[in-house]
Amino acid sequence: MQKGRVVFGAMEEVVYGDPAAQAVAAQMDRIGAQRALLMVSGTLNRTTDEIAKVQGALGGRCASVFDAMPAHSPRSAIIAATEMARAANADLIVTIGGGSITDGAKAVQICLANDIRSVDDMDRVANRPSPVAPTVRQISVPTTISGGEFSAMAGVTNEATRVKEKFAHPLVMPRAAILDPAITVHTPEWLFLSTGIRAVDHCVEAICSGEAHPYGDAQALRGLAMLATGLPRVKADPADLDARLDCQIGTWLSMGALSSGVPMGASHGIGYVLGAAFDVPHGHTSCVMLPAVMRWNKTVNRERQALVAAAMGHPNKDAGDVLDALIRVLGMPRSLREVGVCPEHFDNIAAQAMGTPWVPRNPRKIEGPAQVREILELAA
Repeated sequence: MQKGRVVFGAMEEVVYGDPAAQAVAAQMDRIGAQRALLMVSGTLNRTTDEIAKVQGALGGRCASVFDAMPAHSPRSAIIAATEMARAANADLIVTIGGGSITDGAKAVQICLANDIRSVDDMDRVANRPSPVAPTVRQISVPTTISGGEFSAMAGVTNEATRVKEKFAHPLVMPRAAILDPAITVHTPEWLFLSTGIRAVDHCVEAICSGEAHPYGDAQALRGLAMLATGLPRVKADPADLDARLDCQIGTWLSMGALSSGVPMGASHGIGYVLGAAFDVPHGHTSCVMLPAVMRWNKTVNRERQALVAAAMGHPNKDAGDVLDALIRVLGMPRSLREVGVCPEHFDNIAAQAMGTPWVPRNPRKIEGPAQVREILELAA
């Protein structure tokens, strides 16, 4: 008889297809928030009118705007945003942008609740299981599709150590996510498509996990099917809003298994290190690592990998090959060499990867750095 545990997150609503400005204002009405800190993409703020539209819809309820979050959510930027939130007496954080902004706001929630006021003071809450619960919550308008808005954890880069740290609490999951395909047309093609492969990675590692369960499978398999068809459609026609929305909904589904308790594996674990230590974008880490991890794992989860290939429309084919083909169709990098990572770095990457949350829970047991290096060599 099967047994298991399904965890439900703290998100209250997902709104899809409505314009972001209208949807953000409606969410503030719903929850009664009066002073929103907007944490937004600097590029979106400076080169489009999308942020101005949101500010216009909120009027006096927009307390301040922070638009200086670099990639990989470094500690110094978290502190700067936290201080802005304090000065504005914000009662809500609204994020409009990619995964680094979404994760950054999660960390800001924890810093506010735990009276964190300096980069060094963040040691008190980094990688800790039970910080003080956030009271200033978050609403997320994602412009990429890596799916971080559906997670209750954030990755923050410690600039001193070049290591990505976990900031987590059940309540850092946004209260609501707003999926507006129109706002994503400003996202650079490489970024939208590569973060789509990050979402594919969520689906695939969930399906292939040794801890998979039916609830997670249902979402991951459907999400994978939507992404496998939607991403090439966006590549072929960037103005196809229906395809973009399919990718956004597929991304939402891709996070169902992770947020309900299914762990990720070596692709995510190694990706953490590549991002923090080598500044490889999140999406590119999955483009490079996922097929290699699948091939290394195949001896222990061949039947689960067959589900992946079938969901992607290629039953009876090797899942690693199917993934490789999708990534190539999208024009994404397919080797560590292409993202600036050389074999002389492999030993350091392998050692760091063993300390991530996910490598120890890879479906094929990884006993030590030597086996991580085997995977890296497959992706070289």
